[in-house]
Amino acid sequence: MKITRDNLQLLFHKAKPLLAVIFLQAGLAGMDIISKAALNEGMSNYVFVVYRHVVAFIVIAPFALVLDKKIRPKMTTSIFARIMLLSFLEPVIDQNLFFLGMKYTTATFASAMANVLPAITFVMACLFRLEKVKLMSIRSQAKIIGTLATVAGAMIMTLVRGPNIDFPWTKHATNHAHQQGVISLEHSIKGALMITIGCFSWSCFMILQAVTLKTYPAELSLTAYICLFGTAQTAAVALVMEKGNAAAWSIKWDTRLLAAAYSGIFCSGIAYYVQGAVMKERGPVYVTAFSPLSMVIVAIMSSFILAEQMYLGRLVGAVVIVMGLYFVVWGKKNDYESPMIEDQEIPVKQSKNVNDGFSNLEVVTSKGGDVEGEERVNGKN
Repeated sequence: MKITRDNLQLLFHKAKPLLAVIFLQAGLAGMDIISKAALNEGMSNYVFVVYRHVVAFIVIAPFALVLDKKIRPKMTTSIFARIMLLSFLEPVIDQNLFFLGMKYTTATFASAMANVLPAITFVMACLFRLEKVKLMSIRSQAKIIGTLATVAGAMIMTLVRGPNIDFPWTKHATNHAHQQGVISLEHSIKGALMITIGCFSWSCFMILQAVTLKTYPAELSLTAYICLFGTAQTAAVALVMEKGNAAAWSIKWDTRLLAAAYSGIFCSGIAYYVQGAVMKERGPVYVTAFSPLSMVIVAIMSSFILAEQMYLGRLVGAVVIVMGLYFVVWGKKNDYESPMIEDQEIPVKQSKNVNDGFSNLEVVTSKGGDVEGEERVNGKN
């Protein structure tokens, strides 16, 4: 019984990163649906981002203040500059462009286009040597092929429409000109460009967060700082973009408030912390490789809730994206399960003197990574 319990604990420990990213993607999928509903009701995307980070800071700051008290490093000029850049990349550039692109398209389209994120993150991680690539390795080849397939699938979703795919629960809305599900090619391209630029900024954010956590390992405090400075920067942008439009800042007990609260608590608070914790163990590519799960959830939910129309071109592009990301995830998975031969240790023998006597230490490492050691000590007690 003890062995079984230990095995379960070990299995849970290994599965924690996987469970964390699945939980993260499920929450992000809910954000896409709720945010699209709020934007459809006329909420300003600039003001929405401000309120989102105000809520996130209010929720996260108390936990960071208490739980990170003993591990919070001293703030330096270098760390402060990185936090300011993090706040500019994600809250300001990524979120504003993402929600603006969502206005031109649909929640499903925006979620599907966000699947270029793993490809961009993979390339950037290779450039910053956070991801190992060897062209003669099958695992590395799978990552490269998957990256190219992801980009190709995103292009198919953007440029190819095809015939409508009618579901029983979307026919009624379509016949009554439910327009948020029907977008022109011009709006598709414009929205796709905005979302792609936002994803590039998001990738930069992920890479910089992974680097920053090495010198500032307090995830909660880092999240609180990002939300605080992000609030200030997004507020400045919103004041400029919504100049003279005081009504844009009004908020009531409706979908707008729900969107700001949900996305602030989960997507700007919990999400920053979870992805930071997983990145410390598995790296930024692992975190972003699960984006298709969010796309699937959004497609199902938006079809029921928003009655968005599905097209054959988007379905084909989504399938190509999922297949490409499967190759990327497969390559990453094998990186953790079967290390490179070049990285394996060879048998080592060492001998050293200890005080007046001497100790002989023999260490033998097998191909599987098992270590057998034998130590013999002769000398004075």
